Amino acid sequence: MRGKIASKVRATTRKLCEQLAPLRFAAPVTHVYNPLEYARRAHNSYIRSYADERKAVIFLGMNPGPFGMAQTGVPFGDVGYVRDWLGVQEPVGRPAIEHPKRPIQGFDCPRSEVSGSRLWGAIADHYGRPEKFFERHFIANYCPLVFIESSGRNRTPDKLPAREREPLFDSCDAYLRRLVAIFEAEWVIGIGAFAEQRAREALADRQVRVGRILHPSPANPRAHNDWSGSARRQLEALGVCGRRRTS
Repeated sequence: MRGKIASKVRATTRKLCEQLAPLRFAAPVTHVYNPLEYARRAHNSYIRSYADERKAVIFLGMNPGPFGMAQTGVPFGDVGYVRDWLGVQEPVGRPAIEHPKRPIQGFDCPRSEVSGSRLWGAIADHYGRPEKFFERHFIANYCPLVFIESSGRNRTPDKLPAREREPLFDSCDAYLRRLVAIFEAEWVIGIGAFAEQRAREALADRQVRVGRILHPSPANPRAHNDWSGSARRQLEALGVCGRRRTS
C-alpha cells in the first residue's frame, strides 16, 4: 500500500525526537535547534515525496548545517535545491530559543549551504530528475540537532563531552538501525568520516555494507577540487554506482 514506508519513516523520526527532547547540553553549547520539530512540515514533505519505497543505499550526513537543514528541514538542504529541484517548500517555524546570530528564516534564508549545493548539485547533474535518484537512494542525517555556542559557532556532535555524546549517540544509532530496516538498505554511505564511523558502530551486527565518500564541506580542503568527481570515483571503487542521467 502506497504510503506505508513513508509512514514508518515518519514514525521513527517522531520516536527519535521524543528520545532527544529530554537531553541537555552544557556550555560552550548555549542553543540547540531541532529542525525535525520546527521544520516538521518541510521534512515530512521530503519523506512523503521521496521515502515511500525501499532503498538500496542510504547516504548519511553528520548533523544539520546552519544554512541547510536548519533552515529547510531537509538534509544538506540548501534552499535553492530543496525548493527548485526537490520541489519541497513549506512554512518553517522557529526554535523556542533562538540565537541572535543564527536566525531561522526558512525558505527566505538568503545564504547558500555550500555542502548542500555541492551534494544536491552533483546528484542533479548525474540523475537529471530527483525521482531517478530516489528510486534507489535516500539522504538522511545521523543526528538531527544543531549545537550552537555563545559566539554563534557550530559545535559538531563529535566535540561534545562523553557524558552528553553517549545518550545522544544511543538514540541516533537506534534511529539509523530502524531506518536501515525500514528501507531494507544494502549500503550506508557516510558522507565524511564521522558518519561512516557511527554507521559502522551502529550497524556492526547488521547485514549491511558501510562505506564513505568525501564530505563536501568548504572546511574540507580536498572538497574544493572536483568534489563530485572524487565522490563518484569513491562510489565506483566501492561498487556503488547508480544509473546515469538519461533525459
